[in-house]
Amino acid sequence: MGYLLLAGAIVSEVAATTAMKYSEGFSRLWPSLVTATGYLVAFLLLAQCLKTVQVGTAYAIWAGAGTAVITAIGMLFLGEALTATKVAGILLIIGGVVVLNLGGTH
Repeated sequence: MGYLLLAGAIVSEVAATTAMKYSEGFSRLWPSLVTATGYLVAFLLLAQCLKTVQVGTAYAIWAGAGTAVITAIGMLFLGEALTATKVAGILLIIGGVVVLNLGGTH
């Protein structure tokens, strides 16, 4: 159940970050409300997740997956360029999460 909560936290954080792009510096009401609500839900779900998932593992997955998905959204829908540096960065994030998870439970 912890990883399901973590997935929900990631989806909420990605939705909030995407909405922030459209909030125009929090000058537009609805995207600003989606941003605030999305981050609130993300942190609530992450807090519940931490009851069963180690904090280092959960945070690495949450931050890494969120960063990778937001980067992909930027490239696919917001006209941001796909560069070798971005690809390398995403691969390093994935590698870092894998290495942290290989560290075991202690």
